[in-house]
Amino acid sequence: MSMNLRIATYNIHKGVQGIGPARRLEIHNLGHAVEQLDADIICLQEVRKVNRQAAARFTRWPAMPQADFLAPEGYTAVYETNAITRHGEHGNALLTRWPVLSQGHQDISDHRFEQRGLLHVVIDIEGRPVHAIVVHLGLIKGSRVRQVAQLNEFIAREVPHGEPVIVAGDFNDWGARMRSAMNAMGMRDSHDLRGPRVLTYPSRLPVTQLDFIYGRHLSPVACHVPRGPIWARMSDHLPLVTDFSLSLAN
Repeated sequence: MSMNLRIATYNIHKGVQGIGPARRLEIHNLGHAVEQLDADIICLQEVRKVNRQAAARFTRWPAMPQADFLAPEGYTAVYETNAITRHGEHGNALLTRWPVLSQGHQDISDHRFEQRGLLHVVIDIEGRPVHAIVVHLGLIKGSRVRQVAQLNEFIAREVPHGEPVIVAGDFNDWGARMRSAMNAMGMRDSHDLRGPRVLTYPSRLPVTQLDFIYGRHLSPVACHVPRGPIWARMSDHLPLVTDFSLSLAN
């Protein structure tokens, strides 16, 4: 037996868009957008747990952490901090409509100027554990190479052989240069479908793919990127949505 599993990844840019006096709060619109994705698992990057400066500036700043605020009714929100700043902290989050069995975090920062981490969540899908790992890799190519190597070591250590694993997030991977390393780990993405190019950045006029969803022991069957003026204004990234076929037999 098998089932369809919809995975989405979205860099929400901390729920704020614009520069200087033109900065605007988008977190409420993002809440509606996340619900419209209708995904079983939603992987989020640049998620605020708290930010005192933004809370003082925007009168409608949510009182709860952004991960909890964005979770549709019936979903569980899981969050781990990557970066602590002067005014608060932010990191990766995962929202899921399936029960959460456990969560973990590993710091994969490559240098002191970029605080990066991976969020590991084990989810129970019809009695089968599925591992979801949310990443936000560095801006420097060398950092990404070393972070993918750390990811490989983490999976080898933390994911039992044969259990399905999803890795999704903002790879900052211009030209999909990390794909070969991910493929070497047994990870496949929508590139195997041989469809049109998937472009997620920048949201107003996307020219490249920075966001990826890879799966092992799952098969990609469809992929799309929501487009349009509403999606273009909420974040500098567009969300990526991939449907996978998941075997329910161990």
